[in-house]
Amino acid sequence: MDIVVKGRNVEVPDHYREHVADKLSKVERYDQKLMRADVELFHERNPRQSDTCQRVEITVMTKGPVIRAEAQAQDFYAALDCAINKLDARLRRSADRRRVHRGRHAPMSVAAATANLPTDLTGGVATLAEPSVETELAEHDENQPWRIVREKEHVAEPMTVDDALFQMELVGHDFYLFLDKDSGRPSVVYRRRGYDYGILSLAV
Repeated sequence: MDIVVKGRNVEVPDHYREHVADKLSKVERYDQKLMRADVELFHERNPRQSDTCQRVEITVMTKGPVIRAEAQAQDFYAALDCAINKLDARLRRSADRRRVHRGRHAPMSVAAATANLPTDLTGGVATLAEPSVETELAEHDENQPWRIVREKEHVAEPMTVDDALFQMELVGHDFYLFLDKDSGRPSVVYRRRGYDYGILSLAV
């Protein structure tokens, strides 16, 4: 598995890169087809957020779905440990799902499989299956109070609502944009309070 570690306004020392590689080598037991892991480090400069000023995001590309995890802590080592734990759980869930399908047993519903997961309402980013094209947008109209700083395009492969919910749990987001296999319409599944989900679709 190729491992790429980079920092946004953060210098990444070699010993931390080695630490990341050692941690990620342990999650390969769930999937021998892991192709690439992107690890990105962020530092929050606001002193009021010193308890969660260091953030680590891990995105793992496989021959199947993209799996993502992120965590925040006082230092990058603690944030990495927390993110690895989340990634480990999601890779295990993905491996369990593959085993169920190979055995031709009825798969457990996403609602049942995720009933005991903590609900993270910190906000997510809509996503689709990789590959994707990401563009950083530098231009900004000073007359506007807001700006769009990033744009992504994803390949839209039709999938069922159950598959979309499963993909959403794997990337750890609170909503997921997909092309509904049954209706053929762009749709969004999202997390509601507790363990309920909702779905939005475009009328044609």
